[in-house]
Amino acid sequence: MKLRFGFTPCPNDAFAFHALVHGLVDAPFEVEPVLYDIEELNRRSAAGELELTKLSFGAAAAAGDSYRLLRSGAALGHGVGPLVVARTPRSLVDAAAGRIAVPGRETTAFLLLRLAAPALGDVVELRYDEILAAVVAGDVDAGLIIHESRFTYRDHGLVAVADLGEWWESDTGLPVPLAGIFARTDLEPDVAAAAEDAIRASVEYAFAHSEASRDYVRSLAQEMSDDVCAAHIALYVNENSIDIGDEGLVAVERLLGRSAAAA
Repeated sequence: MKLRFGFTPCPNDAFAFHALVHGLVDAPFEVEPVLYDIEELNRRSAAGELELTKLSFGAAAAAGDSYRLLRSGAALGHGVGPLVVARTPRSLVDAAAGRIAVPGRETTAFLLLRLAAPALGDVVELRYDEILAAVVAGDVDAGLIIHESRFTYRDHGLVAVADLGEWWESDTGLPVPLAGIFARTDLEPDVAAAAEDAIRASVEYAFAHSEASRDYVRSLAQEMSDDVCAAHIALYVNENSIDIGDEGLVAVERLLGRSAAAA
C-alpha cells in the first residue's frame, strides 16, 4: 500500500518526516511525499487528492468531513506565531487597514490577523517567500510573514509591527495552533492509526538522530543558511509535534470556534 503524504519543503517538515519518507521507521505502507507550499496544500484539500496532508488549522473547517486531525506531526506551541512587518513602525490597526500582503486566505496566519485586526484594508495574496520583497519594494504597506521569514525580515531593513502569536497567547493563555497532519476520512481506521503512529515515530527519530536529516533538509531548503534552517526546526518542531496534547486540542477548538464566530 502506498499513501500520498503532502507536506511542505520547509526545514521543520523535512526534519520531522525524513525518517518516515526514507523508511527508517516501521509503517505498514509506503509513503509518496508530495511537497507544496502550505497554502497550496490547503487548496488541494478541497479535492481530497492526498491520503495524508498537512493543513493549516485555519483551513480545517473548509476541509469539512473529508479529513480528520491526527495527534502527531502538528505545528503549534508558544512563541511560534506569525508576524506583521512593515518598513517603518506603526500600529497593527494602521498596518492592517492599508495594503497588506498575506501568505494565503486559508492560512492560520490570516485567520489570526482577521481575529486581531478585523478592519482589514486591501489584502494581497502572495506566496509566503515573496512577501518580504513586496514590502521592501513598497508594493504593499505591510506583510504577514510565516516560516523562515520571521528570522530574516530584519536583514531586509523591516520592523515588526505585531507578533500575532503573542497576541493569541496573551488573549487565550493557549499555545498557537498553526497546522496539523490530517488523514482522509475514507482511510480504514487501522490505516489512519498506523499513519499516526508512524508520524509520531518519525518525529521521535528526528529528535534522537538530529543530524540524520541534514542532507534532506538542505536539499529542500537550498536558499537558506544553516543557521536559519536550525532556527526554523528548533522553533516549529517540539513536544507538540510528537503528540498535540490535550491543551493543543483545546487551542485548536478555541481557534476554530473564534473563526466560526467571526465568519
